Amino acid sequence: MSTDYSNKHVDFQAPEPTPEEQAELDAMYKRMDEVHLKPLWRQIGGLMPNSPEPTAIAHKWDWEELYKMAQRSGELVPVGRGGERRAIGLANPALGGNTYVSPTLWAAIQYLAPGENAPEHRHSQNAFRFVIEGEGVWTVVNGDAVPMKRGDFLITPGWAFHGHHNIATKPMAWLDGLDIPFAHQMDTGFFEYGTEKLTDESTPEYSRGERLWAHPGLRPVAFPGEQVSSPIGRFAWEHTDAALKDQLALEDQGFPGVVSPGHAAVRFTNPTNGKDVMSTVRAEFHRLRPNATTIPVQEVGNRVFQLFDGSATAYVGDEKFDLQHGDVFNVPSWKKWHIEAGDGGADLFNFSDHPIFEKLDLARTYTPEGI
Repeated sequence: MSTDYSNKHVDFQAPEPTPEEQAELDAMYKRMDEVHLKPLWRQIGGLMPNSPEPTAIAHKWDWEELYKMAQRSGELVPVGRGGERRAIGLANPALGGNTYVSPTLWAAIQYLAPGENAPEHRHSQNAFRFVIEGEGVWTVVNGDAVPMKRGDFLITPGWAFHGHHNIATKPMAWLDGLDIPFAHQMDTGFFEYGTEKLTDESTPEYSRGERLWAHPGLRPVAFPGEQVSSPIGRFAWEHTDAALKDQLALEDQGFPGVVSPGHAAVRFTNPTNGKDVMSTVRAEFHRLRPNATTIPVQEVGNRVFQLFDGSATAYVGDEKFDLQHGDVFNVPSWKKWHIEAGDGGADLFNFSDHPIFEKLDLARTYTPEGI
């Protein structure tokens, strides 16, 4: 993927070189190329623009089309060693053919047919699953069987062994998200096979992690200190839904709690420190009342949304996306965006790379219309 490093902001115009000077400059630049050198004065505008100029573009993937492709792959492609997962990555059209939804994030639809097992493996990349519909699948994370149901948000922190099995009579598809592009760019990725047979094929109603940690405001004394990622493997839809309903109910009663009028939102967090569920990924859920609108915002970092319920229209830069159930779209860094709910309101799952930039003190947010 080529990059334009032309100088895009010039404060003054230097005098044109004479033919003799130009010949000497050409010779110098030719020798620089031969010894792999690049002069800053010929590329500063591309390396240091006045504001971020993302390569990725805003794009929408239709859930109906995604699901059709997943179904077809389920008929033709087995799950097992080699491919490991029947996952179809969402490739941003502007990222040179890489299966990246943004320069730092990877998103995919994963499909598991009835009776199938996806064998265990682990990788240093952080991962999660968001279930748009269905149930009957359990993911096993470090030996802990975790149920997957509609609306659930589940995490697989980096280097945790994990596999999946479907005991239902119907297939199941969900949204996968990982920090694969970031790990690849930073040369930090590791991968290791686990067992072919899942370490736990039980089907409990709640995982052990939930039974220990998923009690509001309470933590087990047996596990003191801070953990890098959340020990809760599943954030159940029933709790997410209840929290959003309560925020809007408080708004109705005149109390604070919503982000903006008609806009409730929650962030999934690590109960050991109150921070994001994983070190490189932020996950949130947003609920908009009928015809409510989010505040327009520009941010350093990339976001990906999936419409869970209702309908909405998303505006990203100059793009406009009409959204129906399951549709996915991305927001590139520093592109102004906002979302307008349809007549029936809208529920949206969202994940981003914002923790990376906050840790590096590179985060910046601008709200053109104020808060």
